[in-house]
Amino acid sequence: MKHNSFTYISSLLPRNPRGFRSGFNTHGRPQAILCTLLLLGSLLLSGCVKDMQDELNEGGWNHERSILSLKFENQVGQAMIERIDNSTGEVRVTLNVGAIDDLSKVTLESIILSYQGTASVAKSETLDFSNPERKADITVTSPLGESRTYTVYVNEFRESLEGTWKINNMVVYGGTGPEYGGGRVYGLMDKSWCWYPDYSPAKEYDNSLTFTLESISDEGNTMGTCVNDAGPDGKYADFIFKGSSNPETHQDVDKKDYYRRIPEGESQWLRNYAAGTITFTDQNGRVTVCSLEDAGTYDMGHGKAVTVPNQAFLFNIGGVDDWTYIFTDYDVFVKKTRKLFIMVTKEG
Repeated sequence: MKHNSFTYISSLLPRNPRGFRSGFNTHGRPQAILCTLLLLGSLLLSGCVKDMQDELNEGGWNHERSILSLKFENQVGQAMIERIDNSTGEVRVTLNVGAIDDLSKVTLESIILSYQGTASVAKSETLDFSNPERKADITVTSPLGESRTYTVYVNEFRESLEGTWKINNMVVYGGTGPEYGGGRVYGLMDKSWCWYPDYSPAKEYDNSLTFTLESISDEGNTMGTCVNDAGPDGKYADFIFKGSSNPETHQDVDKKDYYRRIPEGESQWLRNYAAGTITFTDQNGRVTVCSLEDAGTYDMGHGKAVTVPNQAFLFNIGGVDDWTYIFTDYDVFVKKTRKLFIMVTKEG
């Protein structure tokens, strides 16, 4: 722009016969005119730039009054923010209300606004959601004084795993060739002679599982600790399948890899709501994955079904087909164990 102004001002000067600008001769007056014009042009340009910068700094152009993001204590997942019109908006958040002592004082952990906007509530301040509608307002004001009021609605979240559960039974669906009649549904103690009585699967049936929620990820996944207590008998099952029921080698077989799916003592759990899974990690880093199933009858196919009286942790085991031992307890419990249902009842 300065180059163009100089060219324009220079063009105002007369040319001498040789084509050179006469403003640079020694007569003095044209040279003074040129300097004056250049000075005036420079002042005009700098004033224009300054005015534009002042307007930007002062926000004279800025009508924005929006919430870009926010996060409350014990929030589950991301907030859903909508601008309805020039004066109103809505925010919907999900809060783990079981972890909030007082809904009248819910802390705003962070809030990001549009450029130079101000809000009626600041970071670390609180909002009151104790009303029946579970809602509160946040007003955002632009640099020009225009405002938009966002109504924040809370969806209540409670982690259903939290609390204490009792183990009632352990049921498997397994067997090679279910399409040929090899499929079976058995409680582990339906075949009590397959296990040593002192540490049989029945030792699990007085165990309690206590789940504690510790944190919630931005994706809405919950996580915490699980304590598998051995119960009044103080024993966990060892899941040793007796050699006397083993037609292949007649040796005992340790099947904790199939059946010790909920770790003894303390472990970590993570619940992925999108995937519908619960993951346990024991103190040695072993990971097992299950789903939590509600009461009902679950069709296994080929005329077999599993009935869940209350709820169950369902683990997919897999196993290996062995046509040599089809129709045997060994095949169902040791070789081709397909699914394990740990039947549970929540206390309280």
